[in-house]
Amino acid sequence: MPEKRMNKKNLITDISQFNYNLPPEKIAFFPAAERDESKLLVRRGDGITTDVFRNIGEYLDPGTLLVFNNTRVVRARLLFRKVSGAVIEILCLEPLNPRDYAESFASHGPVEWKCIAGNLKKWKKDNLSLASGSGDETVILNAVRAGVEGDDALRIRFSWDRSDLCFGQVLEMAGHIPLPPYINRADTKEDSVSYQTVYSSVDGSVAAPTAGLHFTPRLLSELEDRSIGKAEITLHVGAGTFKPVKATNLYEHEMHREHFVISRRCLADLKGNAGNITAVGTTTVRTLESLYWMGVRVLGGYLPSDENFSIDQWEPYGKESDIPAGLALSALEKAMDEAGTEYLNGSTSLIIVPGYRFRMIKGLITNFHQPGSTLLLLVAAWTGEGWKDIYTFALQNNFRFLSYGDSSLLYR
Repeated sequence: MPEKRMNKKNLITDISQFNYNLPPEKIAFFPAAERDESKLLVRRGDGITTDVFRNIGEYLDPGTLLVFNNTRVVRARLLFRKVSGAVIEILCLEPLNPRDYAESFASHGPVEWKCIAGNLKKWKKDNLSLASGSGDETVILNAVRAGVEGDDALRIRFSWDRSDLCFGQVLEMAGHIPLPPYINRADTKEDSVSYQTVYSSVDGSVAAPTAGLHFTPRLLSELEDRSIGKAEITLHVGAGTFKPVKATNLYEHEMHREHFVISRRCLADLKGNAGNITAVGTTTVRTLESLYWMGVRVLGGYLPSDENFSIDQWEPYGKESDIPAGLALSALEKAMDEAGTEYLNGSTSLIIVPGYRFRMIKGLITNFHQPGSTLLLLVAAWTGEGWKDIYTFALQNNFRFLSYGDSSLLYR
């Protein structure tokens, strides 16, 4: 029977169908004592199995390529205290000048970032200053409002009084780890380690790709011994990942845009393992599926540039494509050859909801997500109505939920 055309008419648009009761005591406010000793739920077909995460290799198909997001969480939460005592909280979202993440973090001069700010009523047009460190190691960071970015963000210009420090170093000294809002506690020294994956290497995220928090060097080595492959993409996770879907109709929700980078080597690994790819996390899924649609676009004659190589929220819906994933990825490799680059830069605001036809993955490793969130919508798109059984089972069997919670391995 031919598959239905993937279009918006086939989608479930009532967000209330993706809510469930999440008691506060089920939320993990701190990580497990040992990363890979967290609980694991495995769903294959209609069956559910439980284990500890360290044993995940026993449930992965032979020859599986695991794809990880190697982004690193930056200390992007800045707390400026005014003379009056009022605290202005600024969260850095993405660089504007320079626009490249690496260039901005490496800059020894002023930079501008897209930010969201709290307690704005107390911040008129005056400059904010924040002193960090002690003695000769003190740095003073200044923030100036330089305009508006979109409906709910600001353009903020940062400068500091030490030319020997780059912006990345200043953030390390002055900033805080931006824990998810539902954790609702101050960050600790331990969070600087536990809220990073052990393979994180590229600065840029304001939220961790939490599915990867369960991996340890020991486990990665054991998976390699099992001939489980490993590839890395980079997608910088934005604060929009926590943005609740407030609209009752899915079409009214505006999906956040996130930036990613893919190496030629990663593309080759993906192409060589098409059909046996398991994504570590929803951020990885969004990137992989966006790559497919970029390849389809290139096959249609589109020649991208760094500035406009992007996938919009609803772009794949309404399109018919039976192009194999390997062929789409080959088109991207050819585009990189013609551009003479080893890296593909892009962005995506793709929303994956029930009715979406997956092209790139065979399995998904992910945590348990908030009710009514776009992350849960992605899981429901992957598992179908089975998501309800999975989440009911997890709640009844004392799994820990959200960023610091337990994990699942989901096959279709």
